Formats: sequence, C-alpha cells, structure tokens
Amino acid sequence: MNSFLLYLKKLDWIMIISALLLTGFGLLSIFSSSLGKGDMWNFKKQIIFFGVGIFIMILFSFFDWRYFRDDPYLIIILYFISLLSLVGLFFFAPEIRGTKSWYRIGPFSIDPVEFLKPILVIILAKYFSIRHIEVYRIRHIFLSGLYIALPAVLIFLQPNLGAVLVLLCLWSGVLFVSGIKIKHFLILAFLGAVIFTASWATILRDYQKERILSFIQPQLSDPLKVGWNQRQAKIAVGSGGLFGQGIFKGSQTQYGFLPEPQTDFIFASIAEETGLAGVSVLFFLFLILIWRIMKIALSASSNFSRLFAVGFSALLISQIFINIGMNIGILPIIGIPLPSVSYGGGGLILTFLALGVLQNIKNNP
Repeated sequence: MNSFLLYLKKLDWIMIISALLLTGFGLLSIFSSSLGKGDMWNFKKQIIFFGVGIFIMILFSFFDWRYFRDDPYLIIILYFISLLSLVGLFFFAPEIRGTKSWYRIGPFSIDPVEFLKPILVIILAKYFSIRHIEVYRIRHIFLSGLYIALPAVLIFLQPNLGAVLVLLCLWSGVLFVSGIKIKHFLILAFLGAVIFTASWATILRDYQKERILSFIQPQLSDPLKVGWNQRQAKIAVGSGGLFGQGIFKGSQTQYGFLPEPQTDFIFASIAEETGLAGVSVLFFLFLILIWRIMKIALSASSNFSRLFAVGFSALLISQIFINIGMNIGILPIIGIPLPSVSYGGGGLILTFLALGVLQNIKNNP
C-alpha cells in the first residue's frame, strides 16, 4: 500500500491533468457537434478511447522504459510491421475522401500512421543516443532519414501530405536537438524543396494542388468549392468573439456549415462556441503539457530518454501548429487532427501511451 502511494506521489500530476483537460475540451466539442448532427456515436466511441488511453497510460507508467532502449529487436520488428500495414492500405483499405488511409473493422477505423509515430520516436531516440558524438557526420543524418523516408513515401502515395509533414517535423526536431550543423540543415531544406517541386509535377493530385493554390491566392479560388472549408473555418473562428456564442450554440457547427468539426476543424468549433477565452485556456493547457514533457527531457539522465521526450514534443508541436494554422487560414488544409482534442482513437490512445512512458522516465531516471 505504501509503495503504491509513493508511486502516485511521484507521478507528474500537472502533466496528467493538463492532458485530461485537453481531452475533456475535445469531448465537450464533439458532444456539441454530435447534437447538431443528431448522431452521438462518435462521442460514445471517443469516451471508450479515452478510457482505454488512461488505462494504457497507467500500464506503461509501470513498464521500464529501458526495455525500449536496450532490446535490439522489438522496435525494429514493430517498425517493419508498421511498414507492412501501410502497404496493406493500398489493397485492403476503402477509399475515403480520395485517400486510402484507414482500415475499416466494423464500426471502427484504424490509421496505421498513428501507431507508427511512437515507433519512429523510439527508433530515432535509439539511433542518435548511440551516435550522438558522430551526429555531425552527414551519413548519420541520411541513414536516420531512411527510417522516415520509407514510411513517408508510402504515406505520400495514399496520398496523405499532412502526415508526411508531421514525420518530417519529428525527424527535424530530433536532428536539431542532437546537434546537426546548420549547413547540413540547409542542404536538407534544399533537397526537400527539390523533392516537393518534383512531386508537384508527378505525384500530387489535382485537389491537393488546388488546396495549396487556393491558400496562396484565395481571391482566385471558388469559395463554394476548393476554398469552402477554410472559409467556413475562418468564419467560425471570427464569430466566436471574446466569450463565444455559447456551448451547443455555434451556428457554423450546429447547422453543418463547418466541415469536419470533430477532427480537422475542431479548433474552429471550439473557438466559435467558447471564443477567445476558451481558446486561451486551450493554448494554456497545451503549453503546460509541452512544458512538463520538456522538463522531463531536461532532467533525463540518458540521451535516449531525453531524445524520446524531445521527439514526442516535436510531434505534438507540429500537429498543434499545423492544425491551428489550417483553422485560422495561415496554412493550407492538409488534414491534421488536434492532438488529444480531435476525435480519433489511435491518436488519443498513442498519446496517452507516450505520456505513460514519460511518467516512467521521470520516476526511473
């Protein structure tokens, strides 16, 4: 009993509470938009995902993080299983809104990318924790990039440009903390620009090009077609004012003008119904969560645990920035959910899993 109480005392309750409140924010918004649609199924599923996520977090807070660092086979096996699951999407996944990104199992959808993210965080943390002294060698940069490139190509072909961008942000964040030279970073940026230019001519689909062009030149886009989603999101955000229109009273959300109010545009839905006040609380909770994760990174006793925390932070920050940027019109729409807030079981559960690992790192430095 005493050992259990000691365990509870050692937990980072500030990090836990901030994550729980963020998910609570999301549940409230999903409940509100579900009322407008007259369909509560997504809300009920999200509650189940929330419960599973908490259980997973508790479970992994007892799991010794050193096993991920020291076992030579586990993560590589999981990595190749993830690659196979991405390949399988092209053969077994239904096409939804022009992409093959989810397996359908009964009433549930499974996105393999969400399961891939923590695996890549661990792989990059292992790679650079072993070679941190030699990170200045450009061959290590490109070798580590192969771990990202293989799934990124498969994801890009789905096509899912947003997920590729998040993986690149993860890689860049870990490289930066590991001590990459500026000239090497500039070389990578140049290569990225070349690859994007080639992809524009050969791989990107017309609707993806139209989204990017409508963002660059919104006055030339059709507001009832390509520009509709972002226009409605900006209207929702702007109409929220200081304190919002009220929970369950957002006109864009409740009357169905705002597309995907439970996933890609949940931030716009929250801004419409709770206003600047609600959005400020949301930002504050994200800042608290990232601060606690970085605090664990700074106090970590090994390069692996430090890089794991930094990698997970890079995932969160990139997704937060891209999602909110889409909602307020400073970035093109590329379909990225808001971590811990948007509807979706895979992302929510894997976020809590990573928080569980971080708790174990904190308690067992």
